[in-house]
Amino acid sequence: MDALNTPTAGPETEQRASPEAPEAGPFAGDAILGQPQRWWFLPLLVLSWFGSAVVYGAVVGASMPKLLTLWGPESKEVNLAIIASIGGIVVMIITPLFGRLSDRTTSAWGMRKPWFLGGFLVGTAGIVLQAFADSIWLLVLGWCVTQIGYGAVAMANHTLLADQVPQRIRARVAAATGVGAGVATVVGVAVVAALPLDQSWTWFIVPGAIGLLTTVPMLFGYRDAVRTDKPAPLRFRDLLSTYWLNPAVYRDFAWAWTSRFFMTMSILSIALYLFFLIVETLGYSVEEAGGVQTTALACFFAGNVVAMLFFGWLSDRLGRRKLIVWTSGIVSGSGVLLLMVSPDMPTFLIAISIVGFAQGAYLSVDVALMTEVLPSFQDAGKDLGIVALAYQLPQVLAPFAVALCIGLAGGSYLGLYLLSILCSVLGGVTIIPVRGVK
Repeated sequence: MDALNTPTAGPETEQRASPEAPEAGPFAGDAILGQPQRWWFLPLLVLSWFGSAVVYGAVVGASMPKLLTLWGPESKEVNLAIIASIGGIVVMIITPLFGRLSDRTTSAWGMRKPWFLGGFLVGTAGIVLQAFADSIWLLVLGWCVTQIGYGAVAMANHTLLADQVPQRIRARVAAATGVGAGVATVVGVAVVAALPLDQSWTWFIVPGAIGLLTTVPMLFGYRDAVRTDKPAPLRFRDLLSTYWLNPAVYRDFAWAWTSRFFMTMSILSIALYLFFLIVETLGYSVEEAGGVQTTALACFFAGNVVAMLFFGWLSDRLGRRKLIVWTSGIVSGSGVLLLMVSPDMPTFLIAISIVGFAQGAYLSVDVALMTEVLPSFQDAGKDLGIVALAYQLPQVLAPFAVALCIGLAGGSYLGLYLLSILCSVLGGVTIIPVRGVK
């Protein structure tokens, strides 16, 4: 960044001078932007990730599927696909754009804090709109507004992980944020399952309130970097480049992005339809399915936490990322295979625990790995916005891909499982060509 308030860098830090050396990422050292943070920064960062994940996990994982099942069981999959896909398109457009604009923000309050504040306000408005929606299109509108608001919050969270957390602890911090997000998903689904069946508005308002209360502290919990120079005018070609990094030049970034895309497709295929899987394949009623879903997510989370904490520590200690990533892809695919052939609930829970363990191992190092292949300090927010597309694009594609696979399988959920297995394996093996990270 050309002009930041008190830049702090570690001795290993280098900025890449040209795109000819894409493996030498500037975040591979211990540099941070702005002033050193106080001790409470990291706990509040984890709490902020938790708050965002409560909203996402509860609304798209429980509130909307539950509401759509009550509105029309025969069209619930199609309606969920419509809502998730339109919301996914919106967040794909805004996240890289918000990241680029945050890099250019010259507020005296900091580069990222204005985006936190705006995100809270807009996201809360979207939650309220969903809570009182009486049609599918109002639900779509509310979800899009929520995605815009919490997309800004998520962008700020990801950017802080890159430009405020030194490399030597980045995998462990990423693991902690992942644990927070995992806890949030279970909490969100459990809260929705416990709320009255005849007061659907509470399924949105309560998780939204939890998300708001746990993300707001970030506004006051860290020293934001302040940009004091005036950025060059933003040209139309600059806006277009917001959504693009040349994969031929930035090969490591492209392969890491591809790996994250496939792993996200794999887990999202299961997560989006978990409520339906419990109802359709395990034979539980709509009233019972919420509690069963909470149990399944708790098992997923248990495996998730163990793997995140262990492999985050191990990765930082050994300085290695790739082995953990590709192994976790294979193990995740094996877990989904067991999920597919599960004859009863206990086997189903064991299988989802394996998937959770594998996904936890992946997430514990993936975020750290992605930050280490970013092209530059100057465009960190924009580049992390492109990183975010790797898990936002599946929000658009997964619902339709799953619906297509279910149709090709004659209406059976076998197609869903096979898609998830394939994506898990591809998510693992596509990390192997990365050269700049061990």
